[in-house]
Amino acid sequence: MTLKNYDIAELRRLDVAHHLPAQQDHKLMKELGGSRIITRGAGCTIYDGDGHALLDGMAGLWCVQVGYGREELAQAAHDQMLELAYYNTFFKTAAPPTVMLAAKISQLLGGNLSHVFFNNSGSEAIDTVMRLARYYWQAKGQPERNILIARTNGYHGSTIAGASLGGMKSMHKQGGPWVPGIEHVIQPYLFGEAFGEDPLAFGERAANAIEQRILEVGPEKVAAVVAEPVQGAGGVIIPPENYWPRVEAICRKYGVLLAVDEVICGFGRLGSWFGFQHYGVKPDLVSMAKGISSGYLPISAVGVADHIVDVLREVGGDFTHGYTYSGHPTSAAVALKNIEILEREGLVERTAKDTGPYLAAALAKLA
Repeated sequence: MTLKNYDIAELRRLDVAHHLPAQQDHKLMKELGGSRIITRGAGCTIYDGDGHALLDGMAGLWCVQVGYGREELAQAAHDQMLELAYYNTFFKTAAPPTVMLAAKISQLLGGNLSHVFFNNSGSEAIDTVMRLARYYWQAKGQPERNILIARTNGYHGSTIAGASLGGMKSMHKQGGPWVPGIEHVIQPYLFGEAFGEDPLAFGERAANAIEQRILEVGPEKVAAVVAEPVQGAGGVIIPPENYWPRVEAICRKYGVLLAVDEVICGFGRLGSWFGFQHYGVKPDLVSMAKGISSGYLPISAVGVADHIVDVLREVGGDFTHGYTYSGHPTSAAVALKNIEILEREGLVERTAKDTGPYLAAALAKLA
């Protein structure tokens, strides 16, 4: 059996015999006789081993922004692999695509988010957010500011740290104890938490829950508030329009860092390059992944505000954090080409002006 001559029945047998797929009921997977084998993709369509063509409505896992089968992205990986397939960023070194991608992302982020730290997945980006937020206050001589505030039913990845920060009850039932110093408050989910309440009143109340928790634990102990612009895995939960401006105001009032998790919303999902831009707020830390490379290669990043970088540089000494593949040059080259395609084809603007409004109008017919 070669990679182009699939024996689907044998692949399913091997899947049960040797593969543990992510986030699955493994008893059920065995009873089903293995996974659905996806053999190829083209545009927004994926094809399985049984010959079915399937509309990939979730774009993989919210990540294949430019669709499947983009030869430009394959060529970018090919060319970079021949030039410099891999090197790390640990030893005062960096590869050209890595530096260029950092500059490009900082341009897209705008404002004072002029620096970028690279990781490999959204979960790792969240680990970086957590460590940077806590280390920032430690470097400023306030190590007691280590509490992170997140939301119930929020999702921030599957590492121990990410699952701790997230508010998924199903995840918290498995694999604890969890990382200490994390507080959870009500999610801004009008339908689930306050059905029938005035949306603006609920938006104010949900945001004020963050302020209340800051006061309960003590502002001098809170490092950051971390939240998704729109909760993805929690059910595509869109907050009331006044929620995010109020959250930002609360963070500024108490000098708390605002970290926005853009792993799903980033790179055009809300019709802006990043969700925080859609809601008109200015975060201190921004995690991103998925759409940065359209899922063609693993890469993630964290946008970091200037005042955080200034503290790191003023204090000096190693910030002993990073990954073997941080700033992987081949992944960076693919991400650069992916962003070029997004810009050239106006896909972010098209989401805002064309496909987004079309989908909203079509869904309204079902209301």
